[in-house]
This record gives sequence, C-alpha cells and structure tokens, in this order.
Amino acid sequence: MDIRKFYIKTEPIELYKILKIDNQVQSGGEAKFVISEGLVMVNNEVETRKAKKIYSGDIIEFEGDIIQIVLEKK
Repeated sequence: MDIRKFYIKTEPIELYKILKIDNQVQSGGEAKFVISEGLVMVNNEVETRKAKKIYSGDIIEFEGDIIQIVLEKK
C-alpha cells in the first residue's frame, strides 16, 4: 500500500475538510456523510466524528486511498 502525503498549512484541520480539499468526495456534505457512516479511518481506527481534529502525522484511509498529513514548513 502506498501512502501519499497531504500537506496542510495550519493545524489542526477538520477531517471532513481534508476529504473535500483532496477531492476524495464532491462536497463537504458528502464528506460528512461518509465519515458518519464509518467509511473513514484515522490512525487505523474507524472515525465517525466529522470535525475530528487532524494533525501532522495522522494517517487517513478512505476507499483504499491512504494519506499521511504533513504540516508544510514555513
């Protein structure tokens, strides 16, 4: 499994925003739906909190795609 890096400018960032910004879903509403349905994992655990705070180093899995959150260096 390949882990792709996803760079953020500030932390924390809400989980649903990452799915939307990364084009994993079409809208924020869809992001919130897939999270609430238990289809998203954070750090190898199912996450159902839409506004879960995500920090650099966290690993998000959705539909076979794995991304690692990385804080951009200034």
